[in-house]
Amino acid sequence: MGFPSPSKKRHHYRPLAISIAVALLFAATSAQSFLGIGGKSGRDDRDKPIPVATVAVGRGDLKIFLNGLGTVVPAANVLVHSRVDGQLMRVHFQEGQTVRAGELLAEIDPRAFQVQLTQAQGQHARDSALLRNAQLDLERYQLLWSQDSIAKQQVDAQQSLVHQYEGAVLTDQGQIDDAKLQLAYAQVTAPIAGRVGLRQVDAGNIVHASDANGLVSIAQVQPITVVFTLPEDNLPVIVQKLQSKTPIPVAAYDRQQKRLLASGSLLTVDNQIDTTTGTVKLKAQFRNEDSALFPNQFVNVRMQIDTLRNVALLPAGAVQRGAQDNFVYLVNADRTVKLQTVQVGDTEGDQVVIESGLKVGDQVVVDGIDKLREGSKVEPMTAGAPAQAEQQKPAGQHRYKDAGASAP
Repeated sequence: MGFPSPSKKRHHYRPLAISIAVALLFAATSAQSFLGIGGKSGRDDRDKPIPVATVAVGRGDLKIFLNGLGTVVPAANVLVHSRVDGQLMRVHFQEGQTVRAGELLAEIDPRAFQVQLTQAQGQHARDSALLRNAQLDLERYQLLWSQDSIAKQQVDAQQSLVHQYEGAVLTDQGQIDDAKLQLAYAQVTAPIAGRVGLRQVDAGNIVHASDANGLVSIAQVQPITVVFTLPEDNLPVIVQKLQSKTPIPVAAYDRQQKRLLASGSLLTVDNQIDTTTGTVKLKAQFRNEDSALFPNQFVNVRMQIDTLRNVALLPAGAVQRGAQDNFVYLVNADRTVKLQTVQVGDTEGDQVVIESGLKVGDQVVVDGIDKLREGSKVEPMTAGAPAQAEQQKPAGQHRYKDAGASAP
Protein backbone atom coordinates (compact mmCIF):
# COMPACT_ATOMS: atom_id res chain seq x y z
CA MET A 1 0.00 0.00 0.00
CA GLY A 2 1.47 3.40 -1.03
CA PHE A 3 1.58 6.82 0.75
CA PRO A 4 -0.35 9.88 -0.58
CA SER A 5 1.59 12.43 -2.50
CA PRO A 6 2.51 15.88 -0.97
CA SER A 7 0.01 17.65 -3.18
CA LYS A 8 -2.83 15.59 -1.80
CA LYS A 9 -1.80 16.46 1.82
CA ARG A 10 -2.01 20.16 1.14
CA HIS A 11 -5.51 19.79 -0.32
CA HIS A 12 -6.55 17.77 2.73
CA TYR A 13 -5.62 20.48 5.41
CA ARG A 14 -6.71 23.58 3.47
CA PRO A 15 -10.42 23.54 4.53
CA LEU A 16 -9.40 23.16 8.22
CA ALA A 17 -7.13 26.23 8.09
CA ILE A 18 -9.85 28.32 6.49
CA SER A 19 -12.33 27.34 9.24
CA ILE A 20 -9.89 28.30 11.99
CA ALA A 21 -9.21 31.70 10.41
CA VAL A 22 -12.92 32.49 10.11
CA ALA A 23 -13.49 31.55 13.77
CA LEU A 24 -10.66 33.81 14.98
CA LEU A 25 -11.97 36.73 12.91
CA PHE A 26 -15.46 36.30 14.36
CA ALA A 27 -14.12 36.17 17.90
CA ALA A 28 -12.11 39.36 17.44
CA THR A 29 -15.11 41.20 16.01
CA SER A 30 -17.32 40.06 18.91
CA ALA A 31 -14.75 41.22 21.46
CA GLN A 32 -14.53 44.66 19.88
CA SER A 33 -18.30 44.95 19.90
CA PHE A 34 -18.50 43.84 23.56
CA LEU A 35 -15.76 46.22 24.75
CA GLY A 36 -17.13 49.13 22.71
CA ILE A 37 -13.82 49.86 20.94
CA GLY A 38 -12.71 50.23 17.36
CA GLY A 39 -16.09 51.14 15.88
CA LYS A 40 -18.81 53.74 15.62
CA SER A 41 -21.23 51.80 17.85
CA GLY A 42 -18.69 51.92 20.70
CA ARG A 43 -18.43 55.69 20.53
CA ASP A 44 -22.25 55.97 20.54
CA ASP A 45 -22.52 53.90 23.75
CA ARG A 46 -19.83 55.96 25.44
CA ASP A 47 -21.57 59.24 24.64
CA LYS A 48 -25.01 58.04 25.71
CA PRO A 49 -26.27 59.80 28.96
CA ILE A 50 -26.44 57.59 32.05
CA PRO A 51 -29.87 57.58 33.75
CA VAL A 52 -29.53 58.54 37.43
CA ALA A 53 -31.82 59.58 40.27
CA THR A 54 -31.16 63.02 41.72
CA VAL A 55 -32.31 64.98 44.73
CA ALA A 56 -32.03 68.64 45.67
CA VAL A 57 -30.30 69.86 48.82
CA GLY A 58 -33.02 71.02 51.22
CA ARG A 59 -33.15 73.11 54.36
CA GLY A 60 -34.97 72.40 57.59
CA ASP A 61 -34.74 71.20 61.19
CA LEU A 62 -33.14 67.89 62.18
CA LYS A 63 -33.88 66.10 65.43
CA ILE A 64 -30.95 64.28 67.02
CA PHE A 65 -31.72 61.07 68.91
CA LEU A 66 -29.91 58.66 71.22
CA ASN A 67 -30.92 55.01 70.96
CA GLY A 68 -30.70 52.41 73.70
CA LEU A 69 -32.11 49.15 75.00
CA GLY A 70 -34.44 49.27 77.99
CA THR A 71 -36.59 47.26 80.36
CA VAL A 72 -39.97 48.34 81.70
CA VAL A 73 -39.91 48.66 85.50
CA PRO A 74 -42.96 49.42 87.70
CA ALA A 75 -42.86 52.73 89.54
CA ALA A 76 -43.43 50.64 92.70
CA ASN A 77 -43.67 46.90 93.27
CA VAL A 78 -44.99 45.51 96.57
CA LEU A 79 -45.38 41.94 97.77
CA VAL A 80 -48.38 41.97 100.12
CA HIS A 81 -47.93 39.87 103.29
CA SER A 82 -50.22 39.10 106.16
CA ARG A 83 -49.02 40.89 109.31
CA VAL A 84 -50.72 38.36 111.62
CA ASP A 85 -51.08 34.58 111.74
CA GLY A 86 -54.44 32.97 111.14
CA GLN A 87 -56.83 31.36 108.70
CA LEU A 88 -57.48 33.22 105.44
CA MET A 89 -61.24 33.61 105.41
CA ARG A 90 -62.03 35.67 102.32
CA VAL A 91 -60.23 37.09 99.24
CA HIS A 92 -61.73 40.29 97.86
CA PHE A 93 -59.68 40.84 94.68
CA GLN A 94 -59.59 39.37 91.20
CA GLU A 95 -56.26 38.42 89.66
CA GLY A 96 -55.10 41.14 87.29
CA GLN A 97 -57.45 43.70 88.83
CA THR A 98 -56.46 47.32 89.33
CA VAL A 99 -56.84 48.35 92.97
CA ARG A 100 -56.67 51.62 94.88
CA ALA A 101 -54.45 52.29 97.88
CA GLY A 102 -56.25 51.19 101.06
CA GLU A 103 -58.67 48.89 99.23
CA LEU A 104 -59.56 45.67 101.11
CA LEU A 105 -57.78 42.64 99.61
CA ALA A 106 -58.35 39.79 102.08
CA GLU A 107 -59.66 38.95 105.56
CA ILE A 108 -58.03 36.74 108.20
CA ASP A 109 -60.09 35.13 110.97
CA PRO A 110 -60.40 37.96 113.55
CA ARG A 111 -61.95 36.02 116.46
CA ALA A 112 -58.69 35.32 118.29
CA PHE A 113 -57.83 39.02 118.23
CA GLN A 114 -61.30 39.99 119.42
CA VAL A 115 -60.84 37.69 122.44
CA GLN A 116 -57.48 39.32 123.22
CA LEU A 117 -59.10 42.73 123.00
CA THR A 118 -61.86 41.72 125.42
CA GLN A 119 -59.33 40.39 127.92
CA ALA A 120 -57.25 43.55 127.73
CA GLN A 121 -60.31 45.73 128.19
CA GLY A 122 -61.38 43.69 131.27
CA GLN A 123 -57.96 43.97 132.88
CA HIS A 124 -57.98 47.69 132.17
CA ALA A 125 -61.36 48.09 133.86
CA ARG A 126 -60.17 46.14 136.96
CA ASP A 127 -56.96 48.15 137.35
CA SER A 128 -58.82 51.42 136.79
CA ALA A 129 -61.18 50.60 139.66
CA LEU A 130 -58.26 49.77 141.96
CA LEU A 131 -56.62 53.05 140.98
CA ARG A 132 -59.72 55.08 141.85
CA ASN A 133 -60.00 53.38 145.24
CA ALA A 134 -56.30 53.98 145.99
CA GLN A 135 -56.66 57.64 145.06
CA LEU A 136 -59.62 58.05 147.50
CA ASP A 137 -57.63 56.41 150.28
CA LEU A 138 -54.73 58.72 149.55
CA GLU A 139 -56.98 61.75 149.92
CA ARG A 140 -58.20 60.47 153.33
CA TYR A 141 -54.66 59.76 154.52
CA GLN A 142 -53.53 63.21 153.51
CA LEU A 143 -56.39 64.74 155.49
CA LEU A 144 -55.56 62.68 158.57
CA TRP A 145 -51.88 63.51 158.28
CA SER A 146 -52.72 67.20 158.14
CA GLN A 147 -54.58 66.67 161.46
CA ASP A 148 -51.51 64.84 162.80
CA SER A 149 -53.58 61.68 163.19
CA ILE A 150 -51.39 59.26 161.18
CA ALA A 151 -47.71 58.89 160.40
CA LYS A 152 -46.16 60.35 157.30
CA GLN A 153 -44.93 56.88 156.29
CA GLN A 154 -48.49 55.64 155.83
CA VAL A 155 -49.25 58.54 153.48
CA ASP A 156 -46.14 57.85 151.43
CA ALA A 157 -46.99 54.15 151.13
CA GLN A 158 -50.47 55.00 149.83
CA GLN A 159 -48.96 57.47 147.35
CA SER A 160 -46.71 54.70 146.01
CA LEU A 161 -49.67 52.35 145.65
CA VAL A 162 -51.50 54.94 143.56
CA HIS A 163 -48.50 55.19 141.22
CA GLN A 164 -48.43 51.39 140.85
CA TYR A 165 -52.06 51.29 139.79
CA GLU A 166 -51.47 54.16 137.34
CA GLY A 167 -48.70 52.11 135.71
CA ALA A 168 -50.93 49.06 135.54
CA VAL A 169 -53.66 51.09 133.83
CA LEU A 170 -51.17 52.36 131.24
CA THR A 171 -50.01 48.80 130.57
CA ASP A 172 -53.59 47.68 130.15
CA GLN A 173 -54.22 50.48 127.68
CA GLY A 174 -51.20 49.37 125.67
CA GLN A 175 -52.55 45.83 125.53
CA ILE A 176 -55.88 47.17 124.32
CA ASP A 177 -54.20 49.18 121.57
CA ASP A 178 -52.14 46.13 120.54
CA ALA A 179 -55.24 43.95 120.35
CA LYS A 180 -57.00 46.57 118.24
CA LEU A 181 -53.97 46.75 115.94
CA GLN A 182 -53.89 42.98 115.47
CA LEU A 183 -57.60 43.09 114.77
CA ALA A 184 -57.01 45.76 112.12
CA TYR A 185 -54.22 43.67 110.59
CA ALA A 186 -56.73 40.88 110.12
CA GLN A 187 -58.04 42.96 107.23
CA VAL A 188 -55.33 43.06 104.57
CA THR A 189 -55.46 46.26 102.48
CA ALA A 190 -53.53 47.44 99.42
CA PRO A 191 -50.51 49.55 100.43
CA ILE A 192 -50.30 51.17 96.97
CA ALA A 193 -52.47 51.61 93.90
CA GLY A 194 -51.68 49.33 90.99
CA ARG A 195 -52.32 46.06 89.23
CA VAL A 196 -52.47 42.88 91.32
CA GLY A 197 -50.76 39.72 90.15
CA LEU A 198 -51.65 36.07 90.62
CA ARG A 199 -53.05 34.95 93.98
CA GLN A 200 -50.47 32.99 95.99
CA VAL A 201 -52.80 31.59 98.69
CA ASP A 202 -56.39 30.39 98.50
CA ALA A 203 -59.05 31.07 101.11
CA GLY A 204 -59.11 28.49 103.89
CA ASN A 205 -55.35 28.17 104.26
CA ILE A 206 -53.44 29.19 107.38
CA VAL A 207 -51.20 32.15 106.65
CA HIS A 208 -48.26 33.49 108.61
CA ALA A 209 -46.51 36.82 108.69
CA SER A 210 -43.28 34.97 107.91
CA ASP A 211 -44.54 33.38 104.66
CA ALA A 212 -42.03 34.05 101.86
CA ASN A 213 -44.55 34.10 98.99
CA GLY A 214 -46.99 36.49 100.61
CA LEU A 215 -50.58 36.80 99.45
CA VAL A 216 -50.24 38.71 96.16
CA SER A 217 -48.01 41.27 94.49
CA ILE A 218 -49.06 44.75 93.37
CA ALA A 219 -47.22 46.64 90.62
CA GLN A 220 -47.79 50.34 90.04
CA VAL A 221 -48.05 50.67 86.25
CA GLN A 222 -49.63 54.12 85.89
CA PRO A 223 -47.23 55.84 85.71
CA ILE A 224 -44.54 53.34 84.81
CA THR A 225 -40.81 53.67 84.16
CA VAL A 226 -38.25 52.33 81.69
CA VAL A 227 -34.63 51.78 82.69
CA PHE A 228 -32.17 51.85 79.78
CA THR A 229 -28.45 52.30 79.18
CA LEU A 230 -26.39 54.66 77.04
CA PRO A 231 -22.63 55.02 76.52
CA GLU A 232 -20.90 57.23 79.06
CA ASP A 233 -19.75 59.56 76.24
CA ASN A 234 -23.33 60.85 76.00
CA LEU A 235 -23.52 61.72 79.70
CA PRO A 236 -22.31 65.39 79.56
CA VAL A 237 -24.98 66.55 77.12
CA ILE A 238 -27.69 64.65 79.03
CA VAL A 239 -26.68 66.13 82.39
CA GLN A 240 -26.58 69.60 80.85
CA LYS A 241 -30.14 69.17 79.60
CA LEU A 242 -31.35 67.93 82.99
CA GLN A 243 -29.68 70.78 84.86
CA SER A 244 -31.32 73.30 82.55
CA LYS A 245 -34.72 71.82 83.49
CA THR A 246 -35.42 71.20 79.81
CA PRO A 247 -37.79 68.24 79.30
CA ILE A 248 -36.10 65.47 77.32
CA PRO A 249 -38.64 63.48 75.24
CA VAL A 250 -38.28 59.71 75.29
CA ALA A 251 -40.14 57.22 73.08
CA ALA A 252 -40.46 53.47 73.66
CA TYR A 253 -40.71 51.16 70.63
CA ASP A 254 -41.38 47.45 70.36
CA ARG A 255 -38.69 44.81 69.78
CA GLN A 256 -38.78 45.30 65.98
CA GLN A 257 -38.67 49.10 66.33
CA LYS A 258 -41.77 49.40 64.15
CA ARG A 259 -44.53 50.31 66.61
CA LEU A 260 -44.47 53.24 69.04
CA LEU A 261 -45.63 51.95 72.42
CA ALA A 262 -45.52 55.06 74.58
CA SER A 263 -44.10 58.56 74.83
CA GLY A 264 -42.69 60.06 78.01
CA SER A 265 -39.75 62.02 79.35
CA LEU A 266 -36.42 61.40 81.01
CA LEU A 267 -36.75 61.21 84.79
CA THR A 268 -33.20 60.84 86.09
CA VAL A 269 -29.70 59.44 85.57
CA ASP A 270 -27.99 56.88 87.78
CA ASN A 271 -25.31 58.14 90.18
CA GLN A 272 -22.48 56.03 88.75
CA ILE A 273 -21.11 54.55 85.52
CA ASP A 274 -20.78 50.81 85.03
CA THR A 275 -17.03 50.39 84.54
CA THR A 276 -17.39 46.93 83.01
CA THR A 277 -19.51 48.15 80.09
CA GLY A 278 -18.77 51.89 79.97
CA THR A 279 -22.48 52.69 80.13
CA VAL A 280 -24.75 54.59 82.47
CA LYS A 281 -28.33 53.77 83.47
CA LEU A 282 -31.15 56.23 82.88
CA LYS A 283 -34.80 56.16 83.91
CA ALA A 284 -37.69 57.55 81.86
CA GLN A 285 -41.29 57.88 83.01
CA PHE A 286 -44.44 57.19 80.97
CA ARG A 287 -48.07 57.80 81.89
CA ASN A 288 -49.05 54.42 80.34
CA GLU A 289 -52.76 55.18 80.39
CA ASP A 290 -53.44 52.50 77.75
CA SER A 291 -51.28 49.91 79.57
CA ALA A 292 -49.10 49.45 76.48
CA LEU A 293 -46.01 49.02 78.68
CA PHE A 294 -45.85 45.94 80.89
CA PRO A 295 -43.40 45.22 83.74
CA ASN A 296 -40.15 43.52 82.60
CA GLN A 297 -41.01 44.12 78.94
CA PHE A 298 -38.08 44.69 76.55
CA VAL A 299 -38.27 47.96 74.59
CA ASN A 300 -36.11 50.03 72.26
CA VAL A 301 -35.70 53.54 73.61
CA ARG A 302 -35.27 56.61 71.42
CA MET A 303 -34.46 59.82 73.29
CA GLN A 304 -34.45 63.21 71.55
CA ILE A 305 -31.39 65.04 72.81
CA ASP A 306 -31.21 68.03 70.45
CA THR A 307 -32.77 69.77 67.43
CA LEU A 308 -30.63 71.39 64.75
CA ARG A 309 -32.46 74.40 63.30
CA ASN A 310 -32.45 75.56 59.66
CA VAL A 311 -29.62 73.34 58.38
CA ALA A 312 -28.84 72.07 54.87
CA LEU A 313 -30.03 68.49 54.50
CA LEU A 314 -29.33 65.69 52.04
CA PRO A 315 -30.18 61.97 51.90
CA ALA A 316 -27.32 60.01 53.42
CA GLY A 317 -27.20 57.73 50.37
CA ALA A 318 -25.96 60.59 48.21
CA VAL A 319 -22.77 61.06 50.25
CA GLN A 320 -19.82 58.83 49.35
CA ARG A 321 -16.96 58.12 51.71
CA GLY A 322 -13.56 58.57 50.13
CA ALA A 323 -10.11 57.78 51.49
CA GLN A 324 -9.73 61.30 52.88
CA ASP A 325 -12.93 63.27 52.29
CA ASN A 326 -16.63 62.80 51.75
CA PHE A 327 -17.92 63.68 48.29
CA VAL A 328 -21.05 63.77 46.13
CA TYR A 329 -21.74 63.80 42.41
CA LEU A 330 -23.04 67.29 41.68
CA VAL A 331 -25.12 67.68 38.50
CA ASN A 332 -24.01 70.67 36.42
CA ALA A 333 -26.21 72.79 34.17
CA ASP A 334 -24.98 70.88 31.08
CA ARG A 335 -26.03 67.58 32.67
CA THR A 336 -22.53 66.45 33.44
CA VAL A 337 -21.47 65.44 36.92
CA LYS A 338 -18.73 66.87 39.07
CA LEU A 339 -17.00 65.22 41.99
CA GLN A 340 -17.78 67.69 44.81
CA THR A 341 -16.08 67.43 48.23
CA VAL A 342 -18.47 68.11 51.14
CA GLN A 343 -18.22 68.51 54.90
CA VAL A 344 -20.96 66.54 56.67
CA GLY A 345 -22.31 67.00 60.18
CA ASP A 346 -24.85 65.00 62.18
CA THR A 347 -26.77 62.12 60.62
CA GLU A 348 -30.24 61.03 61.69
CA GLY A 349 -32.16 58.31 59.92
CA ASP A 350 -31.53 58.75 56.18
CA GLN A 351 -30.79 62.48 56.48
CA VAL A 352 -27.35 64.08 56.85
CA VAL A 353 -26.41 67.69 57.58
CA ILE A 354 -24.24 69.35 54.91
CA GLU A 355 -21.99 71.90 56.59
CA SER A 356 -20.07 73.04 53.48
CA GLY A 357 -19.53 72.23 49.81
CA LEU A 358 -23.15 72.54 48.64
CA LYS A 359 -25.91 75.10 48.72
CA VAL A 360 -29.65 74.68 48.97
CA GLY A 361 -31.17 73.67 45.64
CA ASP A 362 -28.08 71.91 44.22
CA GLN A 363 -28.96 68.70 42.40
CA VAL A 364 -27.01 65.68 43.60
CA VAL A 365 -27.01 62.10 42.32
CA VAL A 366 -28.52 59.73 44.85
CA ASP A 367 -28.93 56.53 42.78
CA GLY A 368 -26.83 55.14 39.94
CA ILE A 369 -23.57 56.42 41.42
CA ASP A 370 -21.61 53.25 40.67
CA LYS A 371 -21.69 54.01 36.91
CA LEU A 372 -20.39 57.56 37.16
CA ARG A 373 -17.02 59.20 36.63
CA GLU A 374 -15.91 62.82 36.67
CA GLY A 375 -17.55 64.54 33.68
CA SER A 376 -20.01 61.74 32.89
CA LYS A 377 -23.18 62.80 31.10
CA VAL A 378 -26.36 61.91 32.95
CA GLU A 379 -30.09 61.82 32.41
CA PRO A 380 -31.47 63.10 35.74
CA MET A 381 -34.65 61.67 37.22
CA THR A 382 -35.92 63.24 40.41
CA ALA A 383 -35.75 60.77 43.29
CA GLY A 384 -38.00 62.81 45.54
CA ALA A 385 -38.66 66.18 47.07
CA PRO A 386 -35.88 68.14 48.81
CA ALA A 387 -34.67 66.58 52.02
CA GLN A 388 -37.12 66.85 54.87
CA ALA A 389 -36.00 67.14 58.47
CA GLU A 390 -38.87 65.59 60.38
CA GLN A 391 -38.16 61.88 60.47
CA GLN A 392 -40.49 59.34 62.00
CA LYS A 393 -38.23 56.31 61.69
CA PRO A 394 -37.33 54.81 65.05
CA ALA A 395 -33.72 53.94 64.17
CA GLY A 396 -30.92 56.25 63.16
CA GLN A 397 -27.29 57.20 63.38
CA HIS A 398 -25.90 60.34 64.91
CA ARG A 399 -22.76 61.83 66.29
CA TYR A 400 -23.38 60.21 69.67
CA LYS A 401 -22.56 56.55 70.06
CA ASP A 402 -25.59 54.24 70.34
CA ALA A 403 -25.85 51.62 73.02
CA GLY A 404 -27.79 49.51 70.53
CA ALA A 405 -31.18 49.85 68.93
CA SER A 406 -32.35 46.41 67.98
CA ALA A 407 -33.29 43.26 69.73
CA PRO A 408 -30.59 40.65 70.11
